[in-house]
Amino acid sequence: MALVEAGDVPGVLRALGELGAEQRAAQLPELTARYEEMGFPGWLKLTDEQRVALASARLGCQVTPDAAARHLHSGGRYVPTHDDWMVDVVDLFPVAWRTELVARLDEQVREGSGSQRLHLVVDHIVRTTGCPMPESDYFVEGWLRKHSYGPSGDLLERLREDPLTPTLLPLVLERSSVSFTSQVLSALCTFAAEGMVDRAALVRRTFEIVAGQRPAAAIHFWQAVPLTADEHARTAPERAALAEKLLVRLLQGGGPKTITPAVAFLRALALTPAEKAPFLRDYVAMLDLSSPVASYGQEVLRELDEAGLLEEDVLSEACERILLRPEKKLVRAQLSWLDRAARRVPARAGRMLADAALAFGHPDVSVQERALQLVARHLKNAGDPVRAELRTAAASLGPGLSARAAELLGTEHDTGAERVAEAEVLPFLPGPRPVRGPVGTAAEVAQELAVVLTDDDVVAFERALDGLVRHARLDRAALCRALEPVMRRKPGVHRDCGQSDLYDVAAAVRGDEPRKMYGLPHRRISHGEAISPPGKLLMARLTEALDVIESGAQPFLLALPTDVTGAVDAGVLVERVAELERMRVEPAPVDLAQALLRVTPTADEQVRRAADDLRSDAGRRLARWLREGGLPHQDSTPEKWPAADPADAPPGRWEPAPLGPDQDIPLPPVAAAVFGTYERDRSLTGGHSPYAAYAAPYWVAQLPHHRDKVAAHAKDSVNGRMLARLAEAGGPAGYALHWQIAWKIGYPWTGYDRDAAVDALLLLAAQGQLDGRLLAGQLQALIRNGSSSPKRVTDGLRAAAETGAYATVWSVLEAALPALLRGTPVREAGAFLALAVECASRCAAKGRIPEVEAVAARTGSSQTVKHARLLRDVLS
Repeated sequence: MALVEAGDVPGVLRALGELGAEQRAAQLPELTARYEEMGFPGWLKLTDEQRVALASARLGCQVTPDAAARHLHSGGRYVPTHDDWMVDVVDLFPVAWRTELVARLDEQVREGSGSQRLHLVVDHIVRTTGCPMPESDYFVEGWLRKHSYGPSGDLLERLREDPLTPTLLPLVLERSSVSFTSQVLSALCTFAAEGMVDRAALVRRTFEIVAGQRPAAAIHFWQAVPLTADEHARTAPERAALAEKLLVRLLQGGGPKTITPAVAFLRALALTPAEKAPFLRDYVAMLDLSSPVASYGQEVLRELDEAGLLEEDVLSEACERILLRPEKKLVRAQLSWLDRAARRVPARAGRMLADAALAFGHPDVSVQERALQLVARHLKNAGDPVRAELRTAAASLGPGLSARAAELLGTEHDTGAERVAEAEVLPFLPGPRPVRGPVGTAAEVAQELAVVLTDDDVVAFERALDGLVRHARLDRAALCRALEPVMRRKPGVHRDCGQSDLYDVAAAVRGDEPRKMYGLPHRRISHGEAISPPGKLLMARLTEALDVIESGAQPFLLALPTDVTGAVDAGVLVERVAELERMRVEPAPVDLAQALLRVTPTADEQVRRAADDLRSDAGRRLARWLREGGLPHQDSTPEKWPAADPADAPPGRWEPAPLGPDQDIPLPPVAAAVFGTYERDRSLTGGHSPYAAYAAPYWVAQLPHHRDKVAAHAKDSVNGRMLARLAEAGGPAGYALHWQIAWKIGYPWTGYDRDAAVDALLLLAAQGQLDGRLLAGQLQALIRNGSSSPKRVTDGLRAAAETGAYATVWSVLEAALPALLRGTPVREAGAFLALAVECASRCAAKGRIPEVEAVAARTGSSQTVKHARLLRDVLS
């Protein structure tokens, strides 16, 4: 024991060699007691040498091979991190004892799984004594795992140099429970060629392995054992079974990580057309799924058609499913398939052309043109019934192709007829959306607070804040009881003040302990701070509301909105101030300031006279505010922006200009600051930076009649939800709001809501506030600067056009195309032109765009040149 405590490993080994069997057995109880007493904490305190010494002593004191086997098999709760010490101990015993230990260990692992460390001891004994290696699965897998460690390129050499390989390697294939890597399978393939293992057994085992693996892993095993032509034919049922499982996985859908390996494995299985034919309906069903799956299904169906295994009705069905899909790659492949089929069997040309005519209705002009070219190529082989069908289908072609189709199909085309513009379809503009009146019960206050804690809802916040003020004054005890269930869910902590910080007001009303932040008390209204001016105003309102609650002086808040945008009706605000006058209550200053920022300007003389009749200071301020029309609107156009012709704006981001008041604002500083510049100051406490806090929808509700100012201050921190609020709010839509739409519609990274930008564009158009030339100038400047993705812009504008707003989108494209085409056209210029052809056709646009005509006059047949020619013809 002294040697163990000293960590003297060589001394422990010498002592074990000098002691007899009875003497070693006598030491075991003390060693076991020491091991049990120390526990895991004591084991961790030992040095590495002490741990090895104790483990070696305990193993060396196992007198019989059976006892040693049980000891090793149990593994022990605490053992040294390396295994070499076991080899040094067993070498102290005679050969016969060690040989018997191997047999006993084999018995132990056959009865139940054992420690992974046993293989090291057994492998050492086998190689030093010459005794046979146990052939149980445990030791065969351990032997193979030992060779798998190290560079995979040296695996073959390591196996060839091992004298145990001829005996154990064939067992690897026979034992289904023995697992191994694809590198080992590749080595087995080499040994099968050399005759060391059975090739048929290798192929069977390969199928067993891949059947139980996910496609991403299975393909590596499959590629490790290339099948011969004879094996490929003999394993047709097994390959078909694997293919069926993979097809089921594809039909279930999924992302690229699911689809790509499954398709790759299906291709690797190399089913013949005859083997694929039984799964025909599965391949047809794929045509309605994601683009990669549809592409694979199309590929197989085309192969079946070329092999003569596809009925014409199925080909027609495939055309119906593919030719109107938005993915042009799929559509082009389908038209190419029809072209090859018509070339291969001219007698089928009529049916092929009738199927191709479906593409005449595709929204992309380039697809329509490709289909028309296909018809022109094979029309000579089509009969009269097919020609009549093609004439009918040609009515779906755009104006740029209708003349060509009329000439080709022999129909009349009245070039002198005036085109009629389609009716413009824009979103319906709802009227005012009033907010429900003040909350009537304490339970309703709790419900609104619950909404605020889970959703950034402005109306719920305002009604909950006003409700806390009202009901704390009416019956504070009842309010506290109603709030109790809601207070169990604490909001997250944000750097800037947010609406969820209303939780702190409710907690203070109840007398609850402040919530914790990093283990310290955190209550925004007393321990926190705000970052942005809107956040500071919100925090000032929360702090003031708590003061109002504690004093009980003011029965309700003036700033409670009457509209979902945050606006307060002027007549309602006059009535609220009059009621406070009758009660001889002076409103809280920040509450009054927020109400003034929200009040809707009015020309109603009755409301203005009612305001003039007010006698309190708050009433006189309200009357003056209404007479002056509130705060003036400010221009957010940046300096040097070519306002006269935005399409000439040079490349750049051209962010909105920081706005500041041109006059003193008669409001408390915290409220006046939201009309300031939002610039970071140089004081230690800092100020607002656009990158310090993300804009929130409540910013819009603080200035519901100055949406362009809010859009300018928020810069690029606007999300989709806030952009929708900006589009719905009041006030002129100036440079900043248009810039927000341009920025979001073409933002090149994922995670931003392009759909919200499209909705905002359409809503401004419906309001009559969309400046197409301004938006076009911003879009082209961002695209040419590399700040916006041309593809995302075209996709967004197409989405807007497909709602029926073709004239609106044309007003943007008409102004943007000159800059996008001048000199070297931008990437995706062909897509811009294709969309312009469709929009100009549907809104019957006329005129000349010199840059379009210049591109159309170029030689070549690129999509950009083709679509420029089509647009030139449509506008002429």
